[in-house]
Amino acid sequence: MVPAAFTVPAASTVSAPHNRFVVVQPLRRKLCAGCRRGPLAMVVLEDAAPRCLDCADLGHLVFLPRGDTALTRRAREESGLSAVVVRFNRRKGRYERQGVLVEEGALVRAEERCLADVEARRRRRIRDAGRRAAQDARFAEAFAAEIRRLFPGCPQDRARGIAEHASLRGSGRVGRSAAGRALSEGAVGSAVVASVRHLDTPYDRLLMSGLSRYEARRQIAADVEARLRTWREGSQTRVVSGEEHAEETRERPNQMGQPK
Repeated sequence: MVPAAFTVPAASTVSAPHNRFVVVQPLRRKLCAGCRRGPLAMVVLEDAAPRCLDCADLGHLVFLPRGDTALTRRAREESGLSAVVVRFNRRKGRYERQGVLVEEGALVRAEERCLADVEARRRRRIRDAGRRAAQDARFAEAFAAEIRRLFPGCPQDRARGIAEHASLRGSGRVGRSAAGRALSEGAVGSAVVASVRHLDTPYDRLLMSGLSRYEARRQIAADVEARLRTWREGSQTRVVSGEEHAEETRERPNQMGQPK
């Protein structure tokens, strides 16, 4: 039986429509079922058996790592035969692209094409970056405005900080989710709750002390809700957490003028 982490992904799940061949970078030592060479850096699965690139008739191809989109696209356009190279990410539970295998001559021609228009592509990247930055700024402003609508007591600077953090491009945070981009109340509320949890309660300290995430959240739930209630009601007064209240009580003088 082939291990789940080594089951080759269907070509259609990697990309379409050019991925006729999928090559896997194995996580474990593998020997070729044909020539018995190994361990192999890349394998092709044929009938659930690993084959080296030579036995799979792909040995003449060269590896182009991911990272340069234009070069990868053009190399595949120039190459009569190509393959996608993937590796299984255990943490995410999925295969991820590592690059492509292309003909050496195709790679040379693709590099020449990229060198010919490098300045034009640089200017295009600058324009695209400026456009994305403007879009992100407008979205962060809209997100902050929605926070202020739902939590009128939230200070403007705090609402802006929450919005910028939650909506950071590429972060995978709630602001970049479909619900976040739609400014749904649930997504906006989740961003505010997360900010209060980390900045206004001892939540991080509890985690560092070894407490489980669920127990830490249970202990700070009342403090989080108190802060949210204050912000919903439109007040910007300071909310004292349970831990701060206990500290102030210990330091408050008794009738004799001495600390308790």
